[in-house]
Amino acid sequence: MTSRRQPVDLRTLGYVVVGGALGVFARAVLLAPVDDAVVLPWLTLAVNAIGSLLLGVVVGVLADRHPHARAFLGTGVLGGFTTYSALAVQTAGWLATPWPALALAAASVLLGALAALAGLLAGRGLAGRPVAVPEPGEAE
Repeated sequence: MTSRRQPVDLRTLGYVVVGGALGVFARAVLLAPVDDAVVLPWLTLAVNAIGSLLLGVVVGVLADRHPHARAFLGTGVLGGFTTYSALAVQTAGWLATPWPALALAAASVLLGALAALAGLLAGRGLAGRPVAVPEPGEAE
């Protein structure tokens, strides 16, 4: 059985690239001035939670409509704004003191999931769609 790969839509890719650059710039503006190794991971956690909330709103409002807007805002802007890799490196840097590292990792996962759920429900409400627990795989 052979499967045919869907070609990449260059316009959608352009939306993702431009949105990603804007999201990375916004995160850099917020986090670059911080030079405190204790505070920075918690700010990264806050950025990721806010980004998760906003992604939930975008997905809740747009659903499966407006694919270019979802690509720009969801995958691009909010994908660039949030950062798992920075949080992972910051958490790993704390592994000499395991309890704060564990608290940071657990808080990141829990807050991200709760923020995304709240955003999805709020976005559905804003769009006048039924507010219900989302199906798996509904995110970007």
